[in-house]
Amino acid sequence: MKFKTGEAQITAPEIKRFAAEFDPQPMHLDEATAAKTLFKGLAASGWHTAGIAMRLLVEARPFGPHPIIGLGGEVRWMAPVRPGDVLRMEGEVKDLTPSKTKPQGTVVMKWTMSNQQGQAVYEFTPITVVPRRPET
Repeated sequence: MKFKTGEAQITAPEIKRFAAEFDPQPMHLDEATAAKTLFKGLAASGWHTAGIAMRLLVEARPFGPHPIIGLGGEVRWMAPVRPGDVLRMEGEVKDLTPSKTKPQGTVVMKWTMSNQQGQAVYEFTPITVVPRRPET
């Protein structure tokens, strides 16, 4: 199974607001200082990027009305997210394991977030708990 999300456009004020509260490093707060870092300009915090990814996933509702309950996973940040970027995610089920004792299972998915140029900026491989589909 494959899934796609909607889009989110990123702004400089949004990057700075998140960073000021949760990741107050210079490359996320000030353009002039950020230009002197390895990012060569203002970049969103990786945790901001992860938060945007979560919002896009929730809005996409890959499991219908059921919540996304995570058990763990892996994340990778591949490229900086910049002001003006338009982000979207594509995901696919990699593994599905039904529980032997409960009416649920675990799903391993791979989600890739890309910007408007198709450049992958973030990858997330979560393990989630999902209810089983009703038998027909």
